[in-house]
Amino acid sequence: MSEVRSVVSRDDIFSRRIREQAAGQPGRRLDILVAGCGWPEPLDLEGVQARVTGIDEDLPALRVSAGARKDLDALALGDLRSVPVPPRAFDVLHVPFLLERIEHPELVLDRLLAGLRPGGLVLLRMRDRASAYGTCERLLPNVLRRLLWPKLAPEGAVGPLRPFYGEITSREGMHSYCLTRGLMVTDDVSATSGPALSGSKHALVKLVCSMVETVSRGRRPASHDEITMVVRKPQNHFARLI
Repeated sequence: MSEVRSVVSRDDIFSRRIREQAAGQPGRRLDILVAGCGWPEPLDLEGVQARVTGIDEDLPALRVSAGARKDLDALALGDLRSVPVPPRAFDVLHVPFLLERIEHPELVLDRLLAGLRPGGLVLLRMRDRASAYGTCERLLPNVLRRLLWPKLAPEGAVGPLRPFYGEITSREGMHSYCLTRGLMVTDDVSATSGPALSGSKHALVKLVCSMVETVSRGRRPASHDEITMVVRKPQNHFARLI
């Protein structure tokens, strides 16, 4: 597995990789699966022929948010451990802020990867459990989280659902996951986008994150809270194992 730490923005990364993927299969549309479509983050598909399928958990807030999207050609809600994902049916898998809010994220991601064609891309955004922000979100009681986190994140994204933050939801955890499954990380970017940092209590949240960084002696950094990665499923024979 190789890694390239990118310095361009996550939106530029996703847009660039999607267009590279489309250019590599001229005359054929891209089949895209959005896992976590309750987070309203449409991909930049201008000039790209694509069919977009969305899946997410069947929760009231997610049902409303996903149902309001105009960029989905198909939508399925339910238990992500059993929602139908046809094998090798997709060229791109978009996973925006899903893994940290579900139980057994490794099992779900394994199922999603089975639906990805060899040579396909995973466009991943997740909150970093090892960051100061992620540490606060997973350790604070729900009553405090609801005071600090806005009901709706920027641009209408789903508000503070219960976080689980499995071991995979960190840079080290994701790289280890990719290594054991023969996946290649091509881009890896840190950013700050936590909803609580843009809410009415943003100054307090920033102060708490700084305190967590200080108390942890830098092991829980406040410099970022988001990890964005592009991961490629290989074309070789090992891809048949996942």
